[in-house]
Amino acid sequence: MAPTPGGNGRTRVHVVSDVHGNARDLARAGDGADALICLGDLVLFLDYADHSRGIFPDLFGVENADRIVELRTARRFEEARELGTRLWSGVGTDRATAIEGAVRKQYAEMFAVLPTPTYATYGNVDIPMLWPEYAGSGTTVLDGERVEIGGRTFGFVGGGLRTPMRTPYEISDEEYAAKIEAVGEVDVLCTHIPPEVPELVYDTVARRFERGSRALLDAIRRTRPRYSLFGHVHQPLARRMRIGATECVNVGHFAGTGRPWALEW
Repeated sequence: MAPTPGGNGRTRVHVVSDVHGNARDLARAGDGADALICLGDLVLFLDYADHSRGIFPDLFGVENADRIVELRTARRFEEARELGTRLWSGVGTDRATAIEGAVRKQYAEMFAVLPTPTYATYGNVDIPMLWPEYAGSGTTVLDGERVEIGGRTFGFVGGGLRTPMRTPYEISDEEYAAKIEAVGEVDVLCTHIPPEVPELVYDTVARRFERGSRALLDAIRRTRPRYSLFGHVHQPLARRMRIGATECVNVGHFAGTGRPWALEW
């Protein structure tokens, strides 16, 4: 059910993306808002700013985390995969079991602090099949679906497109485009990845273009939502720009800043 606007007749929504293990600030992200929107990437596999944080360094140590970040940043993906294969071969349990156990621990902590109501979709590093076990009654999970909040229609599309990184929830361009089409015309289009615009997909710290969606860009131009909200690119060349009538906003800075982006009407 959509939240009732505040006593002043206005509705305030806080939006976060790329939480990456920041449960402490997530617990306060909905303070003062009628609803919280989360655009995914709850899991912290490896912190590119602090290589001591995440599932990877917990399993293999900071030195190996330093090395794999170095290889990935240099786009030496094959060498990074070879290093990963060697490291995983030394683990007592299989890779999937070890990762799932670590992800479950993070999900239990983060879903427990989500306020009511929360509207959430998946990021590319999330594992969708686990979400039903942890999302409580106050959290509505949406992917290729719409919901009304305070009289405005919000559409949600989760996940990312396929890349050499091979993160858990990457799908084909065709499947992603079908979800965008299913959402249709909305006031606010909420996705994990940005539209395919160079200024919005280039990460200035990783020094590479991340994958954005051409189907999302086409939908923005065609349906003209008031806002397009997304994350995924942590240090974008541009955090905000207009595409025609649509205000495009990157809200994917939550892990580092602990501050949600606010939308009020």
